[in-house]
Amino acid sequence: MLFRMHPARAVVMAFAVTIVAGATLLALPVAARDGQPTDLVQALFTATSAVCVTGLVVVDTGEHWSGFGQGVVLALIQVGGFGIMALASLLALLIAGKLRLRMTLSAQTETKSQGIGDVRRLLTRVALVTLVVEGVTAVVLTLRFFLHHGTPFPEAVWDGVFHSISAFNNAGFSLNADSLVRYATDPWVTLPIAVAVILGGLGFPVIIELLRHRARRRATGRIAWSLHLKLTVATTALLLFLGSLLTLFLEWSNGATLGPLHTGEKVLNAFFHSAMSRTAGFNAVDVGSMEQATLLTTCVLMFIGGGSAGTAGGIKVTTFAVLGAAILAEVRGEPTSGIFRRRLAPHVLRQALTVALLGVGLVIGATIALLTLVDHEFEVVLFEAVSAFGTVGLSAGLTGELPALGELIVILLMFVGRIGPITLVSALALRERSQRFQHPEERPIIG
Repeated sequence: MLFRMHPARAVVMAFAVTIVAGATLLALPVAARDGQPTDLVQALFTATSAVCVTGLVVVDTGEHWSGFGQGVVLALIQVGGFGIMALASLLALLIAGKLRLRMTLSAQTETKSQGIGDVRRLLTRVALVTLVVEGVTAVVLTLRFFLHHGTPFPEAVWDGVFHSISAFNNAGFSLNADSLVRYATDPWVTLPIAVAVILGGLGFPVIIELLRHRARRRATGRIAWSLHLKLTVATTALLLFLGSLLTLFLEWSNGATLGPLHTGEKVLNAFFHSAMSRTAGFNAVDVGSMEQATLLTTCVLMFIGGGSAGTAGGIKVTTFAVLGAAILAEVRGEPTSGIFRRRLAPHVLRQALTVALLGVGLVIGATIALLTLVDHEFEVVLFEAVSAFGTVGLSAGLTGELPALGELIVILLMFVGRIGPITLVSALALRERSQRFQHPEERPIIG
């Protein structure tokens, strides 16, 4: 039955079933450290946060859940992260296959030689990249926890594996009550996690294309990146740099965040916070104590998110870049918009605008709903809503104080924020059809 559904509906159904199954397991007495059943809403919240690789929590992961419960959370993160990458990539292939039948040259260029028949090879590569990145990160973290921080070896292994999987899948779950604050001055913990987060956030198509081009460059000495790769890498690098710079400037003298640290440690933590805002959710400084300007900057980064067909959330960096190119072209008075000497098709601009505006509407609606339920500052509520929609997991301290109805609102926001952009763009692309007539043109007054 699932295979007969529209692909977008199949994605929604698959994730919904996984969340319900995870919530059922987490509600069992064996999943809690005290041996008591966990409240169903809290179990559902945790399962949704794990499958949607968000990282927002209403109970302490290391203290509340038993070994079995932590294993369930970790499995949900892995299934959610791998499923997102695999399903998003498969939908991209499905869309590309449909467009290729229509002789669309741009789609052929973007997707290279991959087609619907490459599904097995595609999934194998997704799994291989996942295992390699998570494995290397786990080894580095395990050795650091064991040799430098004095963690017993079995516990160091579990901590290393848990945090590596959580990092690559951009989940942000930590076994520590303070997330990674205790490791704020240790680059051998924060930097490997940041690298894993960035790689997962770039998206699988980008990682594979980079590996393919590296091999091709060795053979031919030439390299030609696709537009998607250029947009993702360039926009990601720009946002990482600007986020680090603004965080460093705004928090330099804040005694509750970067203030007490040395210059090198300030730079490290500013970069780490910028990387986590894209959308991992680990924090090495107290987010709730940040300046309002920093919270707003973080909201912008969280809303944009990371790369397509990856583990990051948000509207995606390519959407942001396309909208930026459209604005620049309009300001210049140019009839079409383009990036890197490539003209952007009109339907790409419409899809980017649709995703962005629906995201804005969803965040505003959720913020209004939460403001009616909690007595908190507007910026804190907005921060929490954007974090949930962008599946980031950073919190200014509101999530743990939400009433049951507030938790359900955030659950819905996390689910729609994760599944929405994938299914929306897929549905729009798969429904695309040529129009055999055009209505008379007329221009309303704008502005």
